[in-house]
Amino acid sequence: MTLRLEPLTSQWLARVVEIENAGQLQPWTRTQFRQAFEDERAILWGAFEDDALVAYALLYRLPFDAELQAIAVIPEVRRRGIAQALLERLVAEANCWNNERLLLEVRASNQAAYKLYEKQGFKLDGRRRGYYRDLDGRWEDALLMSRRLATAGAS
Repeated sequence: MTLRLEPLTSQWLARVVEIENAGQLQPWTRTQFRQAFEDERAILWGAFEDDALVAYALLYRLPFDAELQAIAVIPEVRRRGIAQALLERLVAEANCWNNERLLLEVRASNQAAYKLYEKQGFKLDGRRRGYYRDLDGRWEDALLMSRRLATAGAS
């Protein structure tokens, strides 16, 4: 199958919500995604296999940094490099915006994502203790990570 990445418009709202609900313990709501589609500081990128949207990533432009706010791949196509391709696209986007860093946070238990982020040059900056709540009511730490971008320090 051929992977294609492209910016998403609000016509993909329902499918993005489906993907989010299929893969996240605490999924974003439809309203949160609708607001992201309407926010000029945000861009959603989609990954398509053939014509099927199988993953998305949400990037926000901040004054000096960009932040990966959400990323999800449907379970059936994980471990095929789709999240890595989306992440590389977001790094390029943040570089085009002339951001200094790309920020993200990840559940401490999500070791597959953590390893992907490390492989892509992200460094651990800190930890938010008890940030996420799991389905059993237990609290889990969020790991804060960042990556310096190519435009950092450029004039």
